[in-house]
Amino acid sequence: MRADAVDAAPLVKHLGLVEYEPTWRAMQKFTDDRDPSTPDEIWLVEHPPVFTLGLNASREHVLSPGDIPVVQIDRGGQVTYHGPGQLVVYPLIDIRRHAMGVRQLVVALENAVIAYARELGVTASGSREAPGVYVGGAKLASVGLRIRRGASYHGLALNVALDLRPFERINVCGHRGLSVTQLADLCGVSEVRAAAQGLTPHLLRELEFVPREDAAAAHSAINTDLQAVSSR
Repeated sequence: MRADAVDAAPLVKHLGLVEYEPTWRAMQKFTDDRDPSTPDEIWLVEHPPVFTLGLNASREHVLSPGDIPVVQIDRGGQVTYHGPGQLVVYPLIDIRRHAMGVRQLVVALENAVIAYARELGVTASGSREAPGVYVGGAKLASVGLRIRRGASYHGLALNVALDLRPFERINVCGHRGLSVTQLADLCGVSEVRAAAQGLTPHLLRELEFVPREDAAAAHSAINTDLQAVSSR
């Protein structure tokens, strides 16, 4: 984003525990229906157990899905897992209006998690080679995006307090032997809602929607009904 600009703060929507596929379709519809004046939104959700495969992902990285559904979707990247206890962040941003490149968006999402982890006393880092956020070589958060009509959807998955065993059924993000971690084991944060509230000011700051000193005050939590979003 250009150095002298601060875009209007997005609507931040806490949607709770929602099924994966209807949420994905709602993101697509929002992106297809928006126009240059449509306000940006950030959706904060949890999903029931699901493995998702990126557009060009290889199914060989799904080792043993068992009873967990596998959904092929239209983001970049390989396979990942979503489940209750994981905070999923969907930034629905007009990146052309926001004057932001795709790499800038990825780094901003990573940096928001890194800053939030630092606030909790955890040292985390990003990776140029394998997007996401890592603590001691274990993956704390994954990033996968789709850009369509100059706008982003899909986004970020932060492990808060979930059953990590399903990650053993896949090569996480296409990397054999990659371990995962979560906030509950690193610093004791075990509530997704608390993580959402803690992460949001960092998201607004790193995405440059508000001046850095005003980020905490800009967080608004509205519209907890997925149906209201899906029926746009």
